[in-house]
Amino acid sequence: MTETTTQAKTATKARSTKAKTTAAFPEFEAFAMPKLEVPAAFREVTEKGIENAREAYAKAKTAAEDATDLMEDTFETSRQGVVEFNHKAVDAAKSNADAAFTFVKDVMSAKTLAEAIELQSSFARQQFDALSTQTREMQELATKLGTDVSAPVKEAFEKTFKELKVN
Repeated sequence: MTETTTQAKTATKARSTKAKTTAAFPEFEAFAMPKLEVPAAFREVTEKGIENAREAYAKAKTAAEDATDLMEDTFETSRQGVVEFNHKAVDAAKSNADAAFTFVKDVMSAKTLAEAIELQSSFARQQFDALSTQTREMQELATKLGTDVSAPVKEAFEKTFKELKVN
């Protein structure tokens, strides 16, 4: 009986110790945090790395904001230029249509074939001059639009390359 009693006491003691250890883990080595002192040099390197990361983030953020502003400006300039170009094209079409209707009205009221041929010749000359002028104006407007749209992009690239050369 002593043997059974001793075994029972040992088992009870083991269970209570196990329950005590699993409840709070005060003496369990895997969960013990060693008291380490971080060397000053390691701390300085870490702080310098964090500062460099912050600076890089600030530069990237600034570059992204600048690129967004550039895109917005470019799109707005493009929009305005295309609207102006379209107005010029509509004005040219209206002018040409008006000239054609006037020509048809004049030809219909011509009394002789010679008069009709003279009207035709005059109309062709006027339309050639008008189309030449309209084409030149549209070309100048398109060139201006291209220059206006590309100027901010060109400036941004030049600024970026200057900054890269400095760094």
